[in-house]
Amino acid sequence: MIIAPSVLTANLSALAGDCREALDAGLDWLHLDVMDGNFVPNLTFGPPVIRSLRKALGPDAVFDAHLMIENAEDSYQQYIDAGCNHLSIHVEAVTHLHRAVTAIREAGATVGVVLNPGTPIEAALEVLSELDLVLVMSVNPGFGGQSFIPSVEKKIRTLSEAIKNQVAAGGRPVQIQVDGGVKAHNIAMLREWGVTNCVVGSGLFNQNANVADNLAIIHEALQ
Repeated sequence: MIIAPSVLTANLSALAGDCREALDAGLDWLHLDVMDGNFVPNLTFGPPVIRSLRKALGPDAVFDAHLMIENAEDSYQQYIDAGCNHLSIHVEAVTHLHRAVTAIREAGATVGVVLNPGTPIEAALEVLSELDLVLVMSVNPGFGGQSFIPSVEKKIRTLSEAIKNQVAAGGRPVQIQVDGGVKAHNIAMLREWGVTNCVVGSGLFNQNANVADNLAIIHEALQ
């Protein structure tokens, strides 16, 4: 199970320091929630902040960018140039999904497709052979602190079966990532459903304990 801390829940006034704490705790993925205020009703950060983080943290961390933006087809190269290793794009935010996916891969990043709670799974299945990851949103995107939507179980299990069949036929392995309401009390359940990568926000970055202690609680739950 890959644990990808959501940096949006860190202390944004000391973002590089909090990200360094996560890396020092043994986490090598950092989940970057990029919001444009149009596709979702919130505004976060873009390539300049990501570029600064990359400079501060060095080359080793995996920068996993979730692009909640309307112009991903036009701007993906900016995020790769800023230091992102992986880009996930929303089905509803691009005009030509297959073209966008292949363009991102050809530009040098791994690529994922995002399924909102109301997005049919067929959208991801149509391009599954071209993907490295499918991000299943277990909350509606745009704001933190929402409750986990349990109906995503069916979507995750269907994806897991499709990926197994693809790999058995000699195709590409694809990660299933879940974002939204992931905590110690439900992360083992998600793994049982077939999830291989979890975005964790307040379960890691909070005032009750440091990242290493919170991560130990999550690892204990997984065991």
